[in-house]
Amino acid sequence: MSEGTVCSVCPRHCRLDEGETGFCRARRAEGGRVVAGNYGRITSLALDPIEKKPIAFFRPGSCILSVGSYGCNLRCPFCQNDSISQRGESAADFRATTAKELADIAERLRRERGNIGLAYTYNEPLVGWEFVRDCAVEVRRRGMCNVLVSNGCAEAEVVGELAPLIDAANIDLKGPSQEFYDWTGGSFAAVCRTIEMLHRAGCHVEVTTLVIPGRNDSDESIDAIAERIAAVSPEIPLHVTRFFPRFQMADADPTPVATIHRLVSRARRILPHVLPGNC
Repeated sequence: MSEGTVCSVCPRHCRLDEGETGFCRARRAEGGRVVAGNYGRITSLALDPIEKKPIAFFRPGSCILSVGSYGCNLRCPFCQNDSISQRGESAADFRATTAKELADIAERLRRERGNIGLAYTYNEPLVGWEFVRDCAVEVRRRGMCNVLVSNGCAEAEVVGELAPLIDAANIDLKGPSQEFYDWTGGSFAAVCRTIEMLHRAGCHVEVTTLVIPGRNDSDESIDAIAERIAAVSPEIPLHVTRFFPRFQMADADPTPVATIHRLVSRARRILPHVLPGNC
């Protein structure tokens, strides 16, 4: 039996036989190594306000060209973008492009619409980090910004490769502990490390927590999340965001608006910049 090839991009370390695709539905074993099968394949492209990422304190009022592919290395039952993040090559509606083509579009939109750069978002961009890197290099050559929106669940080598190229990031910190991340299939330690590495690299970092009723909506949970962020830097903004029924939780109730405002007030005891989202 073949031992397969191990993917080193995230803590899952999927062991793949030739031609096999990993848990993320985006990476596959090819020629004795694991490559990004979703490289250059985009499912979404839109010019968004940067506040929609959400990023509140980096170039506020500007717009940024946002691009997504398919695949994700987590299986959050509450996924808010499952139509692309939880699909693979056979189910995703994508078109092929190149890093240069995307950077050219971004540059044209800078002239026409005031676009500031490229945001890697919608699905989990780090499962196809090589395309993020190549796009980021092209965008930097044109004097524009790179923004990463990610679950942050990646190995240090991947984050270290990208960090010098990323100007701003919003990282999900989905819950306060590994116990919560066991539910989503991720690594709490890896996400915390990503936040710290990006901050230390000089990247502007903001954090989002999607509040799930009965899961991470307690005072103790928001205290632990805020304290973990403050341990990196108390100046990192936190977005406390309302959940809406989706994916495997389509029958659940949305987070009450009052819960979001209560948790925002609570987190502001620890962090000065806490914002409600989706309210």
